[in-house]
Amino acid sequence: MAPGGSSARSPLPDTTHRRITISFAGFNRAWATWIADRLERHGWQVALQGWNPPVEVPLDVALSDLLLAEGRVLVVLSDWYFKLGPRTDEEWNAALRAVVAPNAHRFAAVSVNAHPVPTAAAAFGGAAELWDIGAREAERRLLGLLGPSPAEGETSSSRTLGGRSGPRFPHEPPQVWSGVPRRNTRFTGREATLQRVSDLLRTAEPGAAVVTLWGMSGVGKTQIAAEFVYRFATEYDVVWWVPADQRGTLRQRLAELAPALGLTTGPEYGERLRAVGNALRRGTPYSRWLIVLDGADDPGPIADLIPSGPGHVLITSQNRTWEDHNTLLHEVPLYGRDESVAFIRRRATRLGAEDADLLAEALGDLPLALDQTAGWLADSVMSVQDYVELLQRGSYVEVGLRVAADFPMSYFTAFALLLNRLREIVPEAVDLLRLCAYFAPGAIPVHLLQGIPAEDLPEPLVGLMNDPLRWNAAINKLVQYSVIRFDVPEVEADPDDSGTIHLHRMVHQTVRAGMGKDDEELFSRAVRRGLTSADPRLFSDTRRWPRFARIVPHLDPSGALRSRHPDMHRLIFNCLRYAYIAGEFIVGIQLAERTDQAWRDVYGDDHPLVWDLASLNATLVRATGDYALSERIDRAVIERLSALRGSQDLTVLRAEEGLGGDLRGLARYDEALAVSRRVLDAYLELVGERDLRTLTANHQVAASLRFLGRYREALEADRRILQARRELLRPRSNWSLSSENAYALDLRLLGRYAEALSLQEQSLETHRVVMGPDHPQTLSAEWNLSLSLLRLGERAAAHARLGGLRDRAERVLGEVAPLTLAIAASYAFTQRAHGDLDQARAVGELTAQRYEQRLGPHHPYAIGTRANQAQVLRAVGERQQAHLLIKGSLADMTSVLGPDHPWTLGIALNASAARNLDGDVEGAAELSRDTAHRAAAVLGPEHPLALAAKVALATDLRGLRQRERADEVEAAALSGLTASLGPQHPQTVSARSRVRPDWDFEPMAG
Repeated sequence: MAPGGSSARSPLPDTTHRRITISFAGFNRAWATWIADRLERHGWQVALQGWNPPVEVPLDVALSDLLLAEGRVLVVLSDWYFKLGPRTDEEWNAALRAVVAPNAHRFAAVSVNAHPVPTAAAAFGGAAELWDIGAREAERRLLGLLGPSPAEGETSSSRTLGGRSGPRFPHEPPQVWSGVPRRNTRFTGREATLQRVSDLLRTAEPGAAVVTLWGMSGVGKTQIAAEFVYRFATEYDVVWWVPADQRGTLRQRLAELAPALGLTTGPEYGERLRAVGNALRRGTPYSRWLIVLDGADDPGPIADLIPSGPGHVLITSQNRTWEDHNTLLHEVPLYGRDESVAFIRRRATRLGAEDADLLAEALGDLPLALDQTAGWLADSVMSVQDYVELLQRGSYVEVGLRVAADFPMSYFTAFALLLNRLREIVPEAVDLLRLCAYFAPGAIPVHLLQGIPAEDLPEPLVGLMNDPLRWNAAINKLVQYSVIRFDVPEVEADPDDSGTIHLHRMVHQTVRAGMGKDDEELFSRAVRRGLTSADPRLFSDTRRWPRFARIVPHLDPSGALRSRHPDMHRLIFNCLRYAYIAGEFIVGIQLAERTDQAWRDVYGDDHPLVWDLASLNATLVRATGDYALSERIDRAVIERLSALRGSQDLTVLRAEEGLGGDLRGLARYDEALAVSRRVLDAYLELVGERDLRTLTANHQVAASLRFLGRYREALEADRRILQARRELLRPRSNWSLSSENAYALDLRLLGRYAEALSLQEQSLETHRVVMGPDHPQTLSAEWNLSLSLLRLGERAAAHARLGGLRDRAERVLGEVAPLTLAIAASYAFTQRAHGDLDQARAVGELTAQRYEQRLGPHHPYAIGTRANQAQVLRAVGERQQAHLLIKGSLADMTSVLGPDHPWTLGIALNASAARNLDGDVEGAAELSRDTAHRAAAVLGPEHPLALAAKVALATDLRGLRQRERADEVEAAALSGLTASLGPQHPQTVSARSRVRPDWDFEPMAG
């Protein structure tokens, strides 16, 4: 690109030729403001627009958005403009060709960077090079690029080149400049913070433009202040950076400003300070000044030295009491995750996005820790995963950290200095912080702290917990120095909520790393006793679930998993049972796996606790759909504990009950029924018919019957269980609600759609109130309700519900959870019924693939969803492929479940239609006749599937010209449909219109 080069451009309409939008990366703000000032002098109307599109927004979309502004777009090109995100050269080349090249007359560009830019930047038609030249030449090139000035003839160019005062040229430093750290070329993000600081300073009352950047150690306050100086330096004539941790240092640095301002004074500090104060207050010789007080963590000794006047003061501090000294406080947050990832990838270019995200998560998005760690990992052979594992194990990881030149100590050292300062002021605050360090980082409920029995507290904290004044003093001091964040409970909050302490993970690790073995045991034991004292115990009570949720994260950090105390064992088991009932399966599995490792280390591999834990873990694993793993665990538990305790032991029976669920998940339904019945018989003998364990075993028997297609037997069993659970428990208990779901499902599978819908509507509302809208059992109830609506002919309502339900299930449970996949399968065939064939095909194919991957190609769910896809293929006209697919599905399902299972019969109904369409009318009639006969025998002659098979048979008989027999069969089918579903039901209406019926496979989630 030639310096000052320009390309021929089409003229713009008169209404827009005066307007220019300058697009710039924040790093280049000084260039943007100078260019804007120059253009405004020549009559252009200029708007500044920072360039910082979110990483999730495609580049072509972000560039297209620039065209929404009227007039031309002037892009300030630099390495920073292209690397935000960061984005690759390939992405940029594609976006520039797609957006800029076709709109070249709307774009212009200047280059302010010595580094090469993507080759497709040529789409701008030649950028004016402003790098490494003087102000007059840069202005000349800028004007040459944009063409005739709108004010041509009104203002002489010679009068404006290098003319009146305004933002200085970026290469020209302020007249007075001292102490500012070197610019951080890896500075990332913080756009909102920098703009907020600028706005606060600009809009402050005269003489009161003082802003304090407040935040925890390592959050990047100094870096933000330095970047602010560089971005806005052209708007100041004086920039004076002062280390302000000591009053003496501050006085000395301010006094040194006197000769820099050209003030004539004596040699005494006092005289120089007075002269500097007066000069800054009057604004002579410079009114545009910026004083930065860095590290001013103790306002008391230095607040009186803060300058006032027309200029600005920027303070960085960990102490929020600066707000009591007439400063405008701005809290500096942690990095957003996008900022963390972008920064790490700039600091350590070998790391990809996933590694950067993992590291950011482990270090809590703390900028200083990210900088030092990524700097080390950039040259280290250690993987991020290995480093994070070291960090999680509490290993000493400071060795090897690369300390930045502008912050000559590690985060750990810096924080230790702060703790020493706190220990001198309020020693109880440090002891409270040490106690917090044996909870998990993040949110620590105050009631868990204050619930620690007094006899178990470290001596310095006994009085603190019972004295509100001392407690508040310690908390306030930790908040004041940004060590913790404290959230006061809302007025209408949970009565257990006494507030929440938020502890950053790096603070957490640093405090623990500085403690000896004796203190570690003292403080961790106190936290463990607090956790056992807070045990909610009744894990089935939904009202207590929030208490369990607050305890679970703190078990491992407190050392609870290695405790030998029986109370702690009971708490862990209660937490695992809560995790299962509350649907927090992954949380439960993670806790079970960590506990298993700890207990094996403490007790050995064959301790009864280990086997009891394994049984609970299998229950959680089964809920995620990994049936092969849960079967292995359950069989190992049964084998080992049967040998130790006998086959009638309750833990053994619980494992056998779980084994029945495993076998159902693996489609071994006959085995599952036999196991479930054996467990039921044992419970009947041991604890009696009305015991809750017996009812649960009976519930499992009913589930096995349902999977075998024996819907009427399942219905009778579920009716008895529902009645008994309502009597023994409350009707709103989760067990009673589970039985309502099962009973409504049985009704729907038997074709009693209206009854199913009536029961499920009421049950769903109760589920939402009792268990919450996103509990897995609530999602299952809503799924059952949606399919009841579909079977009643309310396709639009079912389609709308299932779409949102699928999204929620993916968010709550994950994309491949059993319930999520079952909902997705239902959504796919509902989309087909709704007429959205493309989406039905896409969702259906994905669901079938996931079933095959998780359960194998011969599992009924994989076969059934493939059969559903055959219906989609037929609907889009791919009949040959559809016929082959349905034929194979019928053979596979028959092989797995036999010819009489309802799922086989449903596929046979669709296969008969495929034969008919393929011209094999006799084969279609034979299959329809056999399907109708078997369905009537298995499900009853009035079941919708049996009647649908009759309608299909009538169609085939008519194709064979057996009209009299066809009319007879059709009349019987219509009579049955009218009696069971009603004359206006869609299935009845379709049969009356002689539309051949089809069938949809529905997986069951459990």
